[in-house]
Amino acid sequence: MRHDKLALLAFVLAAAGTASCAAEVPAAQPPASLKPLTGAKLASTARITMADARAIALKAHPGKITDEELENEDGGSGLRYSFDIKVAKGTQEVGVDAMTGNLLENKLEGKNPD
Repeated sequence: MRHDKLALLAFVLAAAGTASCAAEVPAAQPPASLKPLTGAKLASTARITMADARAIALKAHPGKITDEELENEDGGSGLRYSFDIKVAKGTQEVGVDAMTGNLLENKLEGKNPD
């Protein structure tokens, strides 16, 4: 009888370990409707991945990403991921430094978007 209880306990613990692995938060994935990354040639120089930058941008401003790119631009390290995030009021522009992961921009897009 004791052997059965130990076997059951081992099974429960193994199942719990498997369940906790399956419950990990998935990396932010690009929406299927997005075109391929603009600036893909620059990706090899970035220290922060697109998936990590996307997660940083969505944490700063939740919504639906409608456009994303990696570009050389003034500010921070000079290499930035730029995201357009659809929100109720319009489009939020969020910039993430591709070298440090720092948030560089988080503002509502003006009347004349880039």
